[in-house]
Amino acid sequence: MSTHSNIEWTETTWNPVTGCSKISQGCTHCYAERMAMRLQAMGVSRYRNGFDVAVHEEALTEPLRWRQPRLVFVNSMSDLFHPSVPVPFIEAVFAIMNRAARHTFQVLTKRPERVQLLGDRVSWTPNIWLGVSIESERWLSRRALLVDTGAETKFLSLEPLLGPLPDLELAGIDWVIAGGESGPGARPMQPAWVRDIRNACVRNGVPFFFKQWGGVFKKRTGRELDGRTWNQMPDGVARSSVPPTGDATIV
Repeated sequence: MSTHSNIEWTETTWNPVTGCSKISQGCTHCYAERMAMRLQAMGVSRYRNGFDVAVHEEALTEPLRWRQPRLVFVNSMSDLFHPSVPVPFIEAVFAIMNRAARHTFQVLTKRPERVQLLGDRVSWTPNIWLGVSIESERWLSRRALLVDTGAETKFLSLEPLLGPLPDLELAGIDWVIAGGESGPGARPMQPAWVRDIRNACVRNGVPFFFKQWGGVFKKRTGRELDGRTWNQMPDGVARSSVPPTGDATIV
């Protein structure tokens, strides 16, 4: 079932796939894995196998039943393009997103190479955004793979940000999210890393969303950057509760 989300840059989560596996440093303290194990212990049927990848046919049509437009994070508990997700199921997910044009779907992956392999087997209607996670310089190559896809709106999730990104290229990018790691074992993020990214976005006219400083107690550290919050979003998104965009002044 879908849920209202506390993730600052979306409204609703939709999980037709659950479970994943670690492929890079950003996965070390995966929040979804911790949540999946908790839900398994609570006896939630979709997590009977913990964080193993599983597809849920019964969840596919949920967005068709939502009357009001929503901003929907797809597979907050997984990666749609994980190699264990069958191609026909990925196609089925896209078919639902194509039909539910009133919603805006945010698909985030660490596996853009599989997106490219799908080619024209899926239809990138304008209501489907595609993003890639980049946590350090080592994974900057994901940006180039993202730009080469058929998605109309492309975004970067620089979270958990584990190091500076001085060579970050923003050509072809429509939105940038940045944030620190939170929860047990959270690795610290330096303010200079965030400011460099924010300033690059302002110079290039790319909307910037600062999600959090993170840490073990993320509510204490908050999400202000230089005395203000950065809630910028791409234009034209259907949303009711996501905070309004800010101006683009460098502080």
